[in-house]
Amino acid sequence: VKRTFMKMSQGKELGNASAVSEFIFLGLTQIQGLQMVLFILFLLVYIMTLLGNLLIMVTVTCDPRLHTPMYFLLRSLSVMDVCYSSVTLPRMLVDFLSATKVISYGDCMIQIFFFHFLGGTQILFLAVMAYDRYVAISRPLHYVAIMNTQVCVGLIVAAWVGGFVHSIVQLALLLPLPFCGPNVLDNFYCDVPQVLRLACTDTSVLEILMISNSGMLVLVWFLLLLVSYTIILGMLRSHSKEGRRKAASTCTSHLIVVFVQFVPCIYIYTRPFTPFPMDKAVSICDTVLPPMMNPMIYSLRNREVRSAVSRMRKRYLLSRRT
Repeated sequence: VKRTFMKMSQGKELGNASAVSEFIFLGLTQIQGLQMVLFILFLLVYIMTLLGNLLIMVTVTCDPRLHTPMYFLLRSLSVMDVCYSSVTLPRMLVDFLSATKVISYGDCMIQIFFFHFLGGTQILFLAVMAYDRYVAISRPLHYVAIMNTQVCVGLIVAAWVGGFVHSIVQLALLLPLPFCGPNVLDNFYCDVPQVLRLACTDTSVLEILMISNSGMLVLVWFLLLLVSYTIILGMLRSHSKEGRRKAASTCTSHLIVVFVQFVPCIYIYTRPFTPFPMDKAVSICDTVLPPMMNPMIYSLRNREVRSAVSRMRKRYLLSRRT
């Protein structure tokens, strides 16, 4: 099947100086029946992702008890999760129902831009979350004063700007490349490793630059976050038993999210861009799972959030009765 797609999508000869105008995804599978099963599965995942994150956004906005710096940041993370999941999942769902999974060159570049923009923003934002926990544990009496609205907004904007710069650098390195066929991407979305392999020129130096820009950034950031949380957890020894329990539970949730977010990225971007059998499975772990799991790990297991959801539900039921 893969060879058939390669023949169908082969561009004109390089001597004619033609350029590829579209790419074809091979997707997760070519089995028609399995595609419908996967469509239903990932549709449910996308619905859960949207509902879970929207629930956090509405709950934090409507409940005055959650108007604290930590929940302000969690609401921002939910906004990022909704945007990030919407870069790849809707397109994948449409392709499950399509005979040929075609994306134009321009749309492919746009998808890469937003994928790295939002992904880079999320990775940088996890450092903001770690800083928030550091201030809460090391300076509990001054926490609200230090993490005021202006500081929180400034840190969020800095994460968005950092993600934008990261994505622009990726795209600036990718756009000048010539693509003259083949144009088959062995994946379900456009990303740098797969697209770079299709360029009809030597990309070895560019691959090193890409790995340095994405891979090393992810790896160094991951190690810094691990060191940060180790220091934060070490500070808990001076707190009361109840304080240690609550802070340790929150930090553990943060660490789980860090591992869920970073481990697939490290696998994808810190090695040479050669295909491996596990690539698609890891891509799912990178694009689909974190936005769905973040609300459950960060917020919905939190007692205060669950209480706020319960209060909001009771208010809604009372308003319906009256």
